[in-house]
Amino acid sequence: MPVEEPHRIVCHLDDLLAERGMTLTALAESIDVTVVNLSVLKNNRAKAVRFSTLTAICEALGCTPGELLGLPDD
Repeated sequence: MPVEEPHRIVCHLDDLLAERGMTLTALAESIDVTVVNLSVLKNNRAKAVRFSTLTAICEALGCTPGELLGLPDD
């Protein structure tokens, strides 16, 4: 079985929440996603994200997908 290489995408959800004075729980409630699922994304453990979830997060935080997700500076 081939070894799956880890992705290099990083999530800036923690920074965006802090800038907006919002908690993960408040965001979860406002977009109807579980805190556990958002925590997986926030802690860079997500292997995938639905476009509908990405859209909801961006709308709630007033950001773009590029502000939420990015590649690390190597």
